[in-house]
Amino acid sequence: MTGFGKSTVETPDKKITIELKSLNSKQFDMQSRVPSAYRELELEMRRILASRLERGKVDMIISVETVNSVQTLTSIDVTAAAAYKDQISQMQKSLSLPEPTDWYSLLLRLPDVLKSESRCEIAEDESKAVMAALTEAIDGLMSYRRTEGLKLEEFFRDRIASIKSMLAEVPKWEKERIDKIYAKLEENLLQLPQVQIDRGRLEQEMIFYIEKLDVNEERQRLAQHLTYFMETMAQSVPGQGKKLGFIAQEMGREINTLGSKSNHAAMQQLVVRMKDELEQIKEQVLNVM
Repeated sequence: MTGFGKSTVETPDKKITIELKSLNSKQFDMQSRVPSAYRELELEMRRILASRLERGKVDMIISVETVNSVQTLTSIDVTAAAAYKDQISQMQKSLSLPEPTDWYSLLLRLPDVLKSESRCEIAEDESKAVMAALTEAIDGLMSYRRTEGLKLEEFFRDRIASIKSMLAEVPKWEKERIDKIYAKLEENLLQLPQVQIDRGRLEQEMIFYIEKLDVNEERQRLAQHLTYFMETMAQSVPGQGKKLGFIAQEMGREINTLGSKSNHAAMQQLVVRMKDELEQIKEQVLNVM
């Protein structure tokens, strides 16, 4: 969900730039810095962004540069000036101060006596320019996301292929693993003093015990999850990121069970490597819509 988009449009007297930056988030969360003149457009802009981007922590910055000088109208608030003059005159008499020599300079510097208002309020053509810039910036961000998505797809394919390759190595250790478990149990039994071993019963118990350590079901389920992950990733349906995350969790359960049952150094090393690949998948799957 990471992305960046930028667009600049020009009106006869302004250059308007919109920048969008998106980071990972489970929901849509937007922060904006918008000039006061465009506040009336902000709600509609937020709606469009939520509709197009769906998820992510989005920052929107709108900056405006004046191209041509904007005509302004400066007016004098005579009522405010008169009120100030009366107060100053009263203060002058009460404190025995000299009368100001330049009333104009003094009064015009006081707050709210001079008021400046721009003649150029936001017009319809300027509103359209702002919305056009927003659309272009969103298109740029979505293009960035698609590029990142292709990189992620390749990344996931490599990680899944690596786990599949390691999973295919597990069977070659099965006979050695079972033989070692059997030998270890028999050795422990022989170390017990004055114990006679019933070979038939021992074989029967060993079969039950080894069945509990069998990893074929875990291998099959993990292989199915790997295939399902790839199939889900190939679907051009929005909102697959969460589904991929759930599949990754199921993959983790099978890998953990495989490790707990292995009782074999080489197999445990394979499990550690598979976990490392899976953790990388889990980290990056947060970037998937």
